[in-house]
Amino acid sequence: MFKFAIEKPVILTVIFLIVCLFGLLAVFRVPIQMIPDLDVRAISVSTRWPGATPQDVEKEIIVEQEEYLRRIPSLERMISSASTGRAEIELEFPSGTDINEVLIRTNNALSQVPGYPENVDEPRIVTSSVSNSPFIFFITTPMPGNPMNVNMMQMRDFLEDHVSTQIERVPGVSQVQVWGGAERQIRIYVDPIKLAERELRLIDVRNAVRARNRDVSGGDLDSGKRRYLLRTVGRFESVEEMENMVIGRRGDAFIRLRDVGYAELSSFELRSYSYGNGVPSISLGVRRQVGANVVEVMDGVVEKVALLNQGLLKDKGLVMRLSSDDVRYVKDSIKNVRRNLIIGAVLATIVLFLFLRSFSATITGAVGIPICTIAAFLGLLITDRTINVISLAGIAFAIGMTLDNSIVVLENIYRHMSEGKQRVQAALEGVREVWPAVLASTLTTVFVFLPIIFIKEEAGQLYSDIAVAISAAILMSMLVAITLIPAACSRFLQPPGENVKDSFLNRTAVQCSQSIINFIAWLIKGTKRSLLLI
Repeated sequence: MFKFAIEKPVILTVIFLIVCLFGLLAVFRVPIQMIPDLDVRAISVSTRWPGATPQDVEKEIIVEQEEYLRRIPSLERMISSASTGRAEIELEFPSGTDINEVLIRTNNALSQVPGYPENVDEPRIVTSSVSNSPFIFFITTPMPGNPMNVNMMQMRDFLEDHVSTQIERVPGVSQVQVWGGAERQIRIYVDPIKLAERELRLIDVRNAVRARNRDVSGGDLDSGKRRYLLRTVGRFESVEEMENMVIGRRGDAFIRLRDVGYAELSSFELRSYSYGNGVPSISLGVRRQVGANVVEVMDGVVEKVALLNQGLLKDKGLVMRLSSDDVRYVKDSIKNVRRNLIIGAVLATIVLFLFLRSFSATITGAVGIPICTIAAFLGLLITDRTINVISLAGIAFAIGMTLDNSIVVLENIYRHMSEGKQRVQAALEGVREVWPAVLASTLTTVFVFLPIIFIKEEAGQLYSDIAVAISAAILMSMLVAITLIPAACSRFLQPPGENVKDSFLNRTAVQCSQSIINFIAWLIKGTKRSLLLI
């Protein structure tokens, strides 16, 4: 293999160029994000019961749901909380659990609950992960001067129905979360004295609204060759229709809602407020899909928001602005790590030159730095990893380590040339002498980092990117050291001149080496000295 690499440099160069080409493609195809994706381990079950006290929520909902949820296999911990009008149960599972199977089991467990009180919404199951938190935040406010007199507290439904749905269509967006404002609601106010005069109760008004505000299917009717579908339309179209609703009858007289009270279009009770620049606003948070490129998602969302500001939002007198995003921190962090990569490569090259004291040897040894760096990105793509702060840190760690193998082979070839051998002979003999040591050192380094990949907990998910980046770079450095370095040395490496041998750095290095050798010789001569050192 070594002889083939030295005698066929063109084929070898083409192979490494192909590897570099695929590595460069990987740089642009690997998703970019802040930290690696973490497996989803928690499931939240949320149940709404408007107007209920925390005590009633606990007894009527949480206790009933816990009875069946605690039977889910592999459940590690269950945390329940009751608040006004809401029940929250968080289920935690071990790392590596199939979250899809857990979702099915959770849904089956909730379906076994016998029943809920009236007005209780269906339980909502949501999966959560630290790496899946919102990373882009927008605020929606009225246009400057509020020319259309927009009431922001009543715009939540509009934003959820028309704005968030369009943002969720952007590739890479999984969900848009809305804060602030309140959902629209029709409120009915009744006079208890008028109810008492007509011998009606509040529950009679409620039952009348429920019975009236719905559409009922009437089946079908055959007429000759045609069939007609019958449908009784009963849903209210306006507040006036609701006020004209019949809620009772006394003899031949009908009692309507307007006789005992009135209805108005309002909103749910406000429990959270959102302000931007001192004015009421509604905030939106964007979540990304797992594995999505945060930079591409950010660009797509910003473009969509710009279109909304020019069209749909402008017609409503609204404007949406970017308030915060994590992408800028991702870009800054990646830029910082890239700068450190360049600085590390330059410093490593300088150190290499100081010890080899030859421009041709330094260039030959440093040629592996970009190749090994590109190979690290190729390893990230093959293993379905992402470019993030942690994986880039692993690449930075690997820069100095990738030079180790090249230095060992290069220095040995340089030594053979110092003895007067021809470059081809020196390259062949030099690599044959040290390749077992290069292989052993590479495998020991790889086997130190590879076990991190098999850790299933958060620590393994976070730091396995370092193991992948370093392992890919180190393995490539070994291939470069035993093939590309000998091939380059056999053609470009210059033998050391007399001026190099007589240089100050060379004399200093020789003196240091001789001092160390003399100390070791003195140390191993005495048994007591060796035992004392051990």
